[in-house]
Amino acid sequence: MERRFCRITVDPKAEKRIRSGHPWVYGEDTAAACGSYENGDLVDVVTGKGSWLGTGFVNDRSKIRVRLICRDPNQTFDEAFWERRIRYALDYRKTVCGGLSCCRLIFGEADQFPGWTLDKFGDVLVSETLSLGIERRKDLLFPILIRLLKEEGETVSVLYERNDAPVRALEGMEPFCGFYVFDGLRTDTDGTVLIEENGVRYLVDYVRGQKTGYFLDQKWNRQAVCSLSKGKRVLDCFTHTGSFALNAAFGGASSVTAVDVSEEALKTAGTNAELNGFSDRIAFVCADAFDYLQDLLDRKQKPFDLIVLDPPAFTKSGDTVKNAYLGYRRINYAAMKILPRGGYLATCSCSHFMTDGLFRSMLSDAAAAASVQLKQIEARQQGRDHPVLWSVPETAYLKFYIFQIL
Repeated sequence: MERRFCRITVDPKAEKRIRSGHPWVYGEDTAAACGSYENGDLVDVVTGKGSWLGTGFVNDRSKIRVRLICRDPNQTFDEAFWERRIRYALDYRKTVCGGLSCCRLIFGEADQFPGWTLDKFGDVLVSETLSLGIERRKDLLFPILIRLLKEEGETVSVLYERNDAPVRALEGMEPFCGFYVFDGLRTDTDGTVLIEENGVRYLVDYVRGQKTGYFLDQKWNRQAVCSLSKGKRVLDCFTHTGSFALNAAFGGASSVTAVDVSEEALKTAGTNAELNGFSDRIAFVCADAFDYLQDLLDRKQKPFDLIVLDPPAFTKSGDTVKNAYLGYRRINYAAMKILPRGGYLATCSCSHFMTDGLFRSMLSDAAAAASVQLKQIEARQQGRDHPVLWSVPETAYLKFYIFQIL
């Protein structure tokens, strides 16, 4: 084929990975480039024999030297190309989520926008850009996205950029947060927006909250906890802004205790409880969840019928998986011992490096140590607006299990 961009040759290891569907080319798997480029440009990736494999964003500063965006040699990367890509992502959410009101519209590699995350909270868009290739094209992508949403009847009042993740430094980008300036968009809001999910109302702080302000990936898992909660005494550990606690109360729990180490997060959780009229049914406790569970264990108390464990990622690299395993085991063992026979446990991990097989092994280990049996009710993953590509294991990160304790 005629060369369109600079060519980067990859070794057989990378070729095998690409042909299996994975979009990443690591620097260690590449040879010298043929041609010149700037970081963030599009380049062609070819085999040692010159066969074309795909086109992607290049960045010599990143461990991932090329992030493929296309495997069609006939594509032209003009505005129409990007519009089609965004439209595919929106059409998918309309089909599987039933609408575009509150969902993740762009999920990085799973939507073939490597390094781009974009959430929609009502009329607010929150974008996180972690790849230089997307960063350099955001002034093209954002207007297309806004226009297509408006064509779908969706109001867009704000687009806020949450580019404060440390990983941006690995791409040679500075951290940045702020309102995106565009015709018709506001830049004078207080950084909060009211949303409704599963019939529960939340105040989302997209400026000061974690990540983009709210974790949309647990939407259907929260609904599953809601369906189990009627008449039960519920403990929600690592509650953050109270999402599982609120769903338990909405589902008719007789009482809910929500524990988190962050006073700031609990203030927001308290506000959310007031919004839904649940203040008298949810007790918020500022404490380390590990210590809280250990105290219950030490006192041999069993005051709960349902325990939810939704911790932050205990590991963000393969080097710390062993310590993460021990952390997950500790809290799950405690919950299994605290629950009465016939009680219910909802437990999860949001770390990609804590694989499903390893998580299941940990749960079996904890159950054996606690001298209980686990009756599995459901095995779940992240929400359908966070799609999993089987050829890209990194897109599968959330494990969520519900058990009855026997």
